[in-house]
Amino acid sequence: MSARGLISRRAFAGGLLALGASGQRVLAQGFAGLGSDAGEFAPVVPGRRLSFPEDHGPHPDFRIEWWYLTANLKDADGKPYGVQWTLFRQAMTPGPQREGWASQQIWMAHAALSSAETHRFAEKFSRGGIGQAGVTAAPFRALIDDWAMQGGDAMKAATLSPLDVTASGSDFSYRLQLTAERPLVLQGDAGFSRKSDRGQASYYYSQPYFAARGTVTLDGRAIEVSGTAWMDREWSSQPLASDQTGWDWFSLHLASGEKVMLFRLRQSGGQAYFAGNWIGLDGKSEPLAPDAIALEPIGFTETAGRRLPTRWRISLPGHGLSIETTPLNPNSWMGTSFPYWEGPISFSGSQAGIGYLEMTGY
Repeated sequence: MSARGLISRRAFAGGLLALGASGQRVLAQGFAGLGSDAGEFAPVVPGRRLSFPEDHGPHPDFRIEWWYLTANLKDADGKPYGVQWTLFRQAMTPGPQREGWASQQIWMAHAALSSAETHRFAEKFSRGGIGQAGVTAAPFRALIDDWAMQGGDAMKAATLSPLDVTASGSDFSYRLQLTAERPLVLQGDAGFSRKSDRGQASYYYSQPYFAARGTVTLDGRAIEVSGTAWMDREWSSQPLASDQTGWDWFSLHLASGEKVMLFRLRQSGGQAYFAGNWIGLDGKSEPLAPDAIALEPIGFTETAGRRLPTRWRISLPGHGLSIETTPLNPNSWMGTSFPYWEGPISFSGSQAGIGYLEMTGY
């Protein structure tokens, strides 16, 4: 698959068809083919200091961004579940922001609920400027229709906590309460996350310390759950090079209390760009050099007409980490308008733990 087929947090609207302000159907260029040129959109440059609560809100001068939550949960009997809640924004054109139906902002959202037996998902689209979707920084609120992620008067900008999260599809729903005592984590180099050695980059921070509690509903049955959650915030105007064809992304909660974020960007010639961060017990985020990361597929699943690497061996020799991952449900295929694989994983080896895996471009 070419880079023009990518979608998910890293590829919102690689071919999104939306109703333009003029009434014509226009093709919104997403991550695919952006190269290192931001054009007339705001560029991502090193050295920018992230600021909160301002950066919890939207950045309409940049081409794309997302608010992305994944949660590893269990019920009272220890049965595992996974939840995803994602809101994407893309600017159709650069320039001064227009109001109402003339807004150049497009919004898309995905929600999913996974168990070992089933994977349910739903999708929403909205035009900006009409109150149907959007984000405010203070008070923090991200919404599209009746799906919402929001904080109240008690929310602290430094922790993005507490939050209430709701979403539903035709055959599932969930409502979660998220709390975190520890501060946000800046990914990459102080929030500047390189995506290649040719200039592509994003601004990227996370809240990997959420405790989650609430209710998931499957086929009309409400189930009380609790666990951990990971929130990603990222925005850019020039995130991927034209020869980058897919993405493998991991968030890992180690049993030791440390956290790890890793990704591999695959290139059409067979090469790949690796990056990640090791988050220590003290909360400090250490960038990992590309040659310090080894990601190897070791098991595959045939799903949706594709052969996907759903089991992985991960090695970080500099931190003594050598693990093998297993998906909760190897058929966690997001059959949305722009399909991809995303689901909860567990792992064992030098450390045990849980996390999430996302794969695009297969």
